[in-house]
Amino acid sequence: MVGGGSTYTPELIDGFARMRATLPVTELVLIDPDTERLELVGGLARRIFARQGHDGAVTATADLDAGVDGADAVLLQLRVGGQAARLQDETWPLDCGCVGQETTGAGGLAKALRTVPVVLDIAERVRRASPGAWIIDFTNPVGIVTRALLRAGHRAVGLCNVAIGLQRRFAGLLGVAPSEVHLDHVGLNHLTWETGVRLGGPGGTDVLPGLLAGHGGRIAEELRLPQPLLERLGVVPSYYLRYFYAHDEVVAEQRSGPSRAAEVAALEKRLLEMYADPALDEKPELLARRGGAFYSEAAVDLAAALLGGGGSPYQVVNTLNRGTLPFLPDDAVVEVQARVGRDGAQPLPVAGGDPLYTGLVSAVAAYEDLALEAALRGGRERVFRALLAHPLIGQYTYAEKLTDRLIAHNREHLPWA
Repeated sequence: MVGGGSTYTPELIDGFARMRATLPVTELVLIDPDTERLELVGGLARRIFARQGHDGAVTATADLDAGVDGADAVLLQLRVGGQAARLQDETWPLDCGCVGQETTGAGGLAKALRTVPVVLDIAERVRRASPGAWIIDFTNPVGIVTRALLRAGHRAVGLCNVAIGLQRRFAGLLGVAPSEVHLDHVGLNHLTWETGVRLGGPGGTDVLPGLLAGHGGRIAEELRLPQPLLERLGVVPSYYLRYFYAHDEVVAEQRSGPSRAAEVAALEKRLLEMYADPALDEKPELLARRGGAFYSEAAVDLAAALLGGGGSPYQVVNTLNRGTLPFLPDDAVVEVQARVGRDGAQPLPVAGGDPLYTGLVSAVAAYEDLALEAALRGGRERVFRALLAHPLIGQYTYAEKLTDRLIAHNREHLPWA
């Protein structure tokens, strides 16, 4: 687990402990350059394993090469620049009236530029130390990072918790087990729509119309979108679509209140203080406010399927398009339902294609291609082109200003700058 010193790691540890029948881990290695955090998180991780009767070893190291040596799977959950960089990503785009967010828009591009070179270096070292290892990427922006990994020939699958969160929510509304709910999940990472909710598997009965009719108000409230919009769409967008469907409203909110980065930084401080308590041997309730709900279950399920020992046969992942969305190139990375096994993720067919979302997906996919080029090759002009192409920016005066601000705030992480 690269980024094992994250305050979120105990959520993953709890999942590995609870789901040991699905994925019987013999050793879990936490890797992080921050040795102080690593000691706190590693200690809690061992106590969680002990409390739940898991006999696997939990080790911690700042040595990446030693940590990944002999690994079957490597989970990436790193944040280049830490919460300080996230705070910047969520702040300076607001100067131009653009949404400040760490995975989309100008802030998302900044994160991609900082992250892609670091992840590719880690992946090359994984390939040397453990050529057969699967890389599971949870590092945002997942779509761009996963595309970089796959383009470089790595055995990689991208993972996000949006789909599993909606699956669990719909299961609760329907009064069924989550395993009974299959999502027709379509789009790109953080740009997805549930176009169907099926009971029993890919060919099951679509109950989405009934869900919207009976629970549309509750679903809309959780997405922070108006119910009439969901009724007109006839699908359930992910909550990230609010940045597109209510952009100006979101910008006004961000300008008037504390940023999510500031909230997370305060949470992290409190969580680390709790992790230092030698009596703590379970994930604290406060961790639920950190975000990433159900990521542990999704990560365990995906790793188990990739390693051939178990896991659900159908999972929502980020993988190569390969004709799944015919309006995108085959080498685009899409987030869809896939059959997952030892050979990786094979996307399931997607029915139809409503221009209501295909147009936006096409535009953001084009931006992601330009963003990846900027991350791989650098240069002010490539940054400008990516910003100009993004639907949340689009105007050349904004793109010019945001290019200067992005470079100024990220110069230490951009060697070409």
